[in-house]
Amino acid sequence: MRILSFYERASRAFKDYPSLSKILVVATVGGGGLVAYSDAKPHNAVNVVESSPTAANKKRVVVLGTGWAGTSFLKNLDSATYDVHVISPRNYFAFTPLLPSVTCGTVEARSVVEPIRNIIRKKDGDYSFWEAECFKIDGKNKKVHCRPVQRESPEGKEEFIVDYDYLVVAMGARSNTFNTPGVEENCHFLKEVEDAQKIRRNVIDCFEKSCLPNLSEDERKKHLHFVVVGGGPTGVEFSAALHDFISEDLVKLYPTAKDLVKITLLEAGDHILTMFDKRITAFAEEKFQRDGINLKTGSMVVKVTDKDICTKDRGTGEISSIPYGMVVWSTGIGTRPVVTDFMKQIGQSNRRVLATDEWLRVEGCDSIYALGDCATINQRKVMEDISAIFNKADKDQSGTLTTKEFQDALDDICERYPQVELYLKDKQVKNIVDLLKDSKGNDKKETLEMVIEGFKSALSQVDSKVKFLPATAQVAAQQGKYLARCFNEMEERTKNPEGPPRFRGVGRHRFHPFRYRHLGQFAPLGGEQTAAQLPGDWVSIGHSSQWIWYSVYASKQVSWRTRMLVVSDWGRRFIFGRDSSGI
Repeated sequence: MRILSFYERASRAFKDYPSLSKILVVATVGGGGLVAYSDAKPHNAVNVVESSPTAANKKRVVVLGTGWAGTSFLKNLDSATYDVHVISPRNYFAFTPLLPSVTCGTVEARSVVEPIRNIIRKKDGDYSFWEAECFKIDGKNKKVHCRPVQRESPEGKEEFIVDYDYLVVAMGARSNTFNTPGVEENCHFLKEVEDAQKIRRNVIDCFEKSCLPNLSEDERKKHLHFVVVGGGPTGVEFSAALHDFISEDLVKLYPTAKDLVKITLLEAGDHILTMFDKRITAFAEEKFQRDGINLKTGSMVVKVTDKDICTKDRGTGEISSIPYGMVVWSTGIGTRPVVTDFMKQIGQSNRRVLATDEWLRVEGCDSIYALGDCATINQRKVMEDISAIFNKADKDQSGTLTTKEFQDALDDICERYPQVELYLKDKQVKNIVDLLKDSKGNDKKETLEMVIEGFKSALSQVDSKVKFLPATAQVAAQQGKYLARCFNEMEERTKNPEGPPRFRGVGRHRFHPFRYRHLGQFAPLGGEQTAAQLPGDWVSIGHSSQWIWYSVYASKQVSWRTRMLVVSDWGRRFIFGRDSSGI
């Protein structure tokens, strides 16, 4: 039998299979040959991701983002029910409340991150993760367009498209520069782990530069002037952490810099930590003054150059210029470009972030959900639905409402409109029935009959209590857990999706609306002192609150690995101090 050569076998293959889309390239090099082949398809081709055979009969859920909201959703989702695909430009979850600690070496960066594959591999079912960036959401055709984000980007890297049945948008937000000139080019942000690492290196660089022998004293002062823009929790915590890092560790290594270091905190409002109790705000401002942190309220940043930062005094309008060594910008959050483009598609271009209903479903999109910092719940107002509420409560269609009819509808009204409960609490009234009776001047024992005009009058001030949820990790985590619970029960309720009539219009599923439960908030102020504001208007400030902060943040870690690493970092800092190397 004659043995066919490689070239003969290749020729027969092309003859037998004329549609074979392979290009055979033979390049002769010296006395030998180099053979290579590749698919005959153009660069930058778009691939469509197919489902695995085991997941063919399952609904496909695509999750965009691995932050607090997305990770909480993944951890609580019943993976046996769905075909889950996770897409994120980073392959880990980061415990962002500890980023200020990372900037100063109190906690190492690796201690606050957990690979997302570690999280999903512990769950049974069909899970896929791709480290990629979603740059377009096609809600009409139920597709998301993505591209890889690997640092070594091969020439002609391919985009790919993922179909979905349900889309969960949990992409978070970016830092908001308010279009201030020079901020993007000259300021540090504190949103990601990479940001914290850059800040840490830059702090050390500023101290090293100040020690060079050819600098004047003014130049040394400039290098050692650290400016923080924004008096919210992140800006305040970073300022306090930086002060501790400098006063407890760096001045020992750079003794000549001790009297030259300056920290300035700029806040456009009248006070810092305005979302906290006034007692906490006052204590924080007094402590910063004692610590020597220069707090300038009413100062709006109008321009940032590579040498100085220009501010405008809100009261006098005076413009001043401040030389600096490093600026950290922490003034709020803005919408990511892909979310902005999607908002234009669905007619929400006039909004700041994606608007959802109380079930976290994007308004106008039945199969798209949004949670976390990229979205906000568009709470329905009572006065917008007043006629529908009245008509549904008036079961006998008499045009009047009895006490019993109100009582039957009371729970539903309070659940659908949470501002009603807040209003009743402020009025010190137990329920709507008492409010309506008092508004009529009737004795509470009499039968109540109210026409719709009286109903409107009694509830006319309720909508003043509508509140938007803060963009915090606590809110995002609770939303992720809530949505996962809804998805876990969704398949069981597909046969009867409507449920009882609950003043919510047509097409709503039977799940209770999302309700945020505030569990408290912390503001570390340096010097092993923390301000804690817990439910029930309980405020604690001092060293005891710092230990509460340690215990809460350790318990909230996403895994035992990160929990042990964070606790060991804290212990190492107590014994050896913070690391001041430039790596």
